[in-house]
Amino acid sequence: MKRIIAIVRPEKLEPLKDALFAADVSGMTVGQVMGCGNQHGWSEFYRGTEVLLNMIPKVKFELIVPDEDVDMLVDLICETAATGEVGDGKIFISAVEEVVRIRTRERGEAAV
Repeated sequence: MKRIIAIVRPEKLEPLKDALFAADVSGMTVGQVMGCGNQHGWSEFYRGTEVLLNMIPKVKFELIVPDEDVDMLVDLICETAATGEVGDGKIFISAVEEVVRIRTRERGEAAV
């Protein structure tokens, strides 16, 4: 099993959520996060003083999926979330050693 973490633009929340459900993803965790990457934010003036706003709102999707689904889901996320501009986001993929469903104590892929 793998964990896919995708950090995307906030306006991609609904399109990406819909695309993942259409791809039969069994579940996901979604949260609003703040961060910065290559774009490093922007400057604004507040009461005559320049302020660097370097934490940009993003949306974080976390999925636990079978190994064989990773490439397809990464392609789907890229196709859905890309705008072609700096700040489209990142995808992180890591191995998951074990999953346990609390209610039934099922383990492994049965718990996902």
